[in-house]
Amino acid sequence: MNGLTRRRFAQLTLGTAVTTLAAPHILRAQAKPRAVVIGGGAGGATAARYIAKDSEGAIDVTLIEPNKTFTTCFFSNLYLGGFRTFDSITHSYSRLESGYGIKIVHQMATAIDRDAKEVMLADGSKVPYDRLVVSPGIDLIYDSVPGYSQEAAQIAPHAWKAGPQTLLLKNKLDAVENGQQIVMVAPPNPYRCPPGPYERVSMMAHILKSKGLTDAKIIVLDPKPKFSKQALFQEGWMKYYPGMVEWFGPDVHGGIKGVDVAEGKVETDLDIFEGALLNIIPAQKAGAIVTDSGLAGDEKFCAIDPYTMRSRADDNIYVIGDASIAGDMPKSGFSANSQAKVAAMSVRGDLMGSKVFPARYSNTCWSLIETDDGVKVGAQYQPTDEKIASTSTFISQTGESEAVRKTTYEESVGWYAGITADIFG
Repeated sequence: MNGLTRRRFAQLTLGTAVTTLAAPHILRAQAKPRAVVIGGGAGGATAARYIAKDSEGAIDVTLIEPNKTFTTCFFSNLYLGGFRTFDSITHSYSRLESGYGIKIVHQMATAIDRDAKEVMLADGSKVPYDRLVVSPGIDLIYDSVPGYSQEAAQIAPHAWKAGPQTLLLKNKLDAVENGQQIVMVAPPNPYRCPPGPYERVSMMAHILKSKGLTDAKIIVLDPKPKFSKQALFQEGWMKYYPGMVEWFGPDVHGGIKGVDVAEGKVETDLDIFEGALLNIIPAQKAGAIVTDSGLAGDEKFCAIDPYTMRSRADDNIYVIGDASIAGDMPKSGFSANSQAKVAAMSVRGDLMGSKVFPARYSNTCWSLIETDDGVKVGAQYQPTDEKIASTSTFISQTGESEAVRKTTYEESVGWYAGITADIFG
């Protein structure tokens, strides 16, 4: 198999940071300096693991995450399409605790007292820190789609936070009958996983086709005039799912005026679209802990130092993953994992005075269009004074051979095994 091995993945994505505070006064009378991480996803869990692993126990590391397991948003579309089991995209934190000595606190972080350098938990207790890494992912702006709400998501799932919503969407997808219609409202930029909605369309179409439901249709109402890997997806839809997928940009539908999830209707300036299944993916912002603590200022996401992922608002805090403004880097699991290593290196420099190295970032986003037909897009990045900037890019090409596409899919499978081992140990 020509896929990525776990060792190769680690070599490709090891990030390091350029600058360090290396302030001796941080090393107080306590036995060890304290690093606290909020959020146990691709960014937070990676940061916690690398701080603990590379400090060899010299830093006390606490990971705050309310859920006992983590379901990856990346590869959740393959679960919808029947290529993965739900268990295979759900991961435990047990190795982080037993193998690296990380203290796991399964509670919600409700606030950050930046002056006292403490994280407040849902039970009223406080966790002190010397350095804090915040990786809360996204929150959904439900009312960005008129008529949509958190309650409405129980009828018309977004499934843009993996877990119960993923299961709900799968159940509703499996209930679609021939002749019925699925209506997706795609999100505006910026949002988690730019190719994600369109891979999801492909996996939905795959399920319908595999059940012989070729008279069912998928309508995509997009607020964007173009989308990631557009030529590749549209080539695949025409090849594998002719007549089953229709994509409408804003120049055609004229704008989303509202949804009625009880009636299964989405109203636009063009028409009212009815669906047996509505998949509404609203606009997104950084997780509430970022905005509530003032780390985002007036923005929806948090400005960071491109060299270290340190918050522009607080030198003691790093913000990584989907919650950050990461320049040219997309909001993806790969990006979060790459940024976490840069932040972890800088945290160790802050707390131990250890050497830090120039930051390196990378990302690849794989998508599956049909069985063994995988495509990818990605880049390498470096920090500048203004932003994290791409230095080289690549993307699959239309018209590629079946062998190339199969190899690309196999790469993605190897990458998933590698990155989840890198995140969770």
